[in-house]
Order: sequence, then C-alpha cells, then structure tokens
Amino acid sequence: MKELKIEIQEVLQKNILPYWEDKMQDQINGGFFGRITGKEQLKPEAEKGAILNARILWTFSSAYRLLKKEEYRAMAIRAKRYLIDKFYDKEWGGIYWSLDFRGNPLDTKKQIYALGFAIYGLSEYHRATGDEEALEYAVKIFHSIEKYSFDEQKNGYMEAFTRDWKEIGDMRLSEKDANEKKTMNTHLHILEPYTNLYRVWKNEELKKQLENLIGLFLNKIINKDTYHLKLFFDEDWNSKDHLISYGHDIEASWLIHEAALVLGDAELLKRVEEVVPCIVKAASEGFSFDGGMIYEKNLENGEEDGDRHWWVQAETVVGYINFYQYFHQNEALDQALSCWRFIKRNLIDYKNGEWYWSIKADGTINTLDDKAGFWKCPYHNGRMCMEIMERF
Repeated sequence: MKELKIEIQEVLQKNILPYWEDKMQDQINGGFFGRITGKEQLKPEAEKGAILNARILWTFSSAYRLLKKEEYRAMAIRAKRYLIDKFYDKEWGGIYWSLDFRGNPLDTKKQIYALGFAIYGLSEYHRATGDEEALEYAVKIFHSIEKYSFDEQKNGYMEAFTRDWKEIGDMRLSEKDANEKKTMNTHLHILEPYTNLYRVWKNEELKKQLENLIGLFLNKIINKDTYHLKLFFDEDWNSKDHLISYGHDIEASWLIHEAALVLGDAELLKRVEEVVPCIVKAASEGFSFDGGMIYEKNLENGEEDGDRHWWVQAETVVGYINFYQYFHQNEALDQALSCWRFIKRNLIDYKNGEWYWSIKADGTINTLDDKAGFWKCPYHNGRMCMEIMERF
C-alpha cells in the first residue's frame, strides 16, 4: 500500500492535475476550454459543459484539501466562480447544461445529474476552504432538486426538465441512454453529492433523503437475482434496460458503502454491508485476464463491449480497494493492483499528460474520443488517486 500510494500521488501531481492547469484554462473567455480531442487538438470554441466544470471544481478542491498547494486552490476558485457566475441560473435556480465558448447559456435544460455534480464540487470546495458562498449555493441546488425532481408519490428522482422546470420530451443524459424518467446513473450521482454535502451540513431533510437514496438502491435499483444494477426505469420503477454496466456496478459498491458510513446508522450500514460483496462479485464478471474491467454487456444478444474505459478502470481500483479495506478480502487487493498495473501499461499518456479515453478490445489506444471534454474530466482518475492517498 505504501508503494501504491507513492506511485498514485506521483501520477496525480505529475500526470493528471498539470494537464488541466496547463492546457484547459481559457484565459480569453474565462473558465475552462470545452474540449481537447484524443489527438491533442484544442477546440477553443467547443461548448462548455456543466459536468466538466463541476468535476474540475471537485477535483481541485479535493486536491487542495489533501495537499494544500496554492495552485490547486487557484484552479478551484476559478471553477467555483465560473460555476456560480455563469452556470447557475439566477432566475429559475439550478445549473444550465452547457454554455457557448464565450460563457453564454447554450442548452438551458435542467439535467438533475448536472445539478448533483454542482453540489459535489461546491460542497468539496467548502470542505476544503470553509467558504460559505460555496455551501450556500450547494444548499440552494439541493433544495431545487428536492422541490422539482423528487417524486413524492412514487419515490425517486425524475431525470430532466426545461429551464423553468417543466416536463421535457428528451430526458436522456447522452445519446446512448434510454429516454426514461428515472435512471440508476442519476440516482448514483445524487447519492454521491448528498453524501459529501452531509459531511459539512448536518441537515435533517438531507439526512432523510440520503437514507432514502440508499434504500432505493437496496430495494429498487440492485437486481436481487444478479446483483447487477438495473439502469433505466419508468416513473413506476419498472425496469426498462437490457445492459450490464460493470463500471457502474463497481463504482456503486463503494459509493453506497461510503454513504452508509457517513450517515453512521449502524442498522443501515449492516444492510449495506450484506449487499456490497454481492455487487463486487457481480461486477467482477467483467474483470478480464489482463487486469482491466470491460465496459458493458448486452443481455438481449449476449454481446460484450470489451473496451476498457479510463473511468471504469479508476472506479475498479477504488471498488476493490474499498472491498479489501473494509471486508478484509486479500484477493480484492490483488485485483486492485492488477488493474492499476493495467492502467500504467495502457491508459496513462506519459508524453502529453492525462489518460486516454480507453483501450479498445483489440488492445489499441482509442484516440477518437476526447482527452478532455464534456465527459472526459479529471474526476474519476483524480478521485481514484486521492481515495487511496486518504484511506491509507
């Protein structure tokens, strides 16, 4: 663990964080550029996504909290100001989905997933610095989610809305997703920021909703037969999907556990800890002989997507480390180290910085997808590093 921690801190400080500091700051229009392609081409006029900005805010806030470097604080301040000043909707509340490259609202829909990440970033900034404005906006966004997205009749959170919180026809997070009203992915990424917000804001309504979210995973989202996560649902919680997402399985195994640990309810933690080993075992069906975790499997035709995505590998390391640490499974440590070796061999770009999007099933590097962009952010791999640094 000592060696792993040293290696991982070096990757964080020499490979991941400098890439965003050196290449992604938009000194002309403010904030951060929207995209660098997989071939290292900067696209200065690309749209600026809320997910990217919020994840940069979380990453550099967390890095400053752990390492106390002023350059990380400066990046976090930049991200916080841009999120509050440009992405926050002063009229209707919530966060715009995207801005144009000059910082004007472009897609003004309210995707609850994005609001969740805004809370995650702002709560971490407050955690790192004590800044009250960040906490104030995190709480405002929490109240918006609860007011407009929470389904009081049937439980859970609705996926998306128009700018003024009306129904919206296309609720999808991305083109590959099913157009359904409730999704595992959004619930997972409300659970995650609510956990972080509860660390710094011990509010009873937040506590109740965080407990409820854990219950939704235990009772609705986890498939009781296979222990994979069900991905898409209608508003009545009827399952509408046919995919296994191995990365989300392993990520959920530790995020649900983290939420229960932060809440500190012994009975709820016991229920969660009975299920975590089953989720890890289910996720491990996607763990390949070379140490990587494959992307997903189609249950209708049995076909597997064997690409090893950067974020899936990062979550695999954390998921197995969590399983080793709390459940005393030595095999899980072996699997975490095996995946870390896979990352070092295949995904880290030692020449240009950061990690490639994925290694394709045939073993070649994927340079078609972004190096930095709407979905390619420093959060999964940065968090993997910081989780291990902080845990041990």
